[in-house]
Amino acid sequence: MAPKVEIYTWSRCPFCVQAKSLLDRKGVAYEEYCIDGDEDTRDVMAARSNGRRSLPQIFINDQHIGGCDDIHALDNAGELTPLLEQAAT
Repeated sequence: MAPKVEIYTWSRCPFCVQAKSLLDRKGVAYEEYCIDGDEDTRDVMAARSNGRRSLPQIFINDQHIGGCDDIHALDNAGELTPLLEQAAT
């Protein structure tokens, strides 16, 4: 079973594009929530991410990963692939 990957984005956010590009290069399917102007969904995202309202916000198997810098740091440290190899429960 594949991991459950979710990413909250804005359509014109360069950091969102970079984060999605990393996931695409790794061949990871993800659910994207493009929240352009959708404050209700942004509130949901903020509640899930301990108040963070910046974009993107990324979740793997319901675990908050953080934003673009965070997912790239995990990848550079060799910690992203193991997270992505864990099946969703």
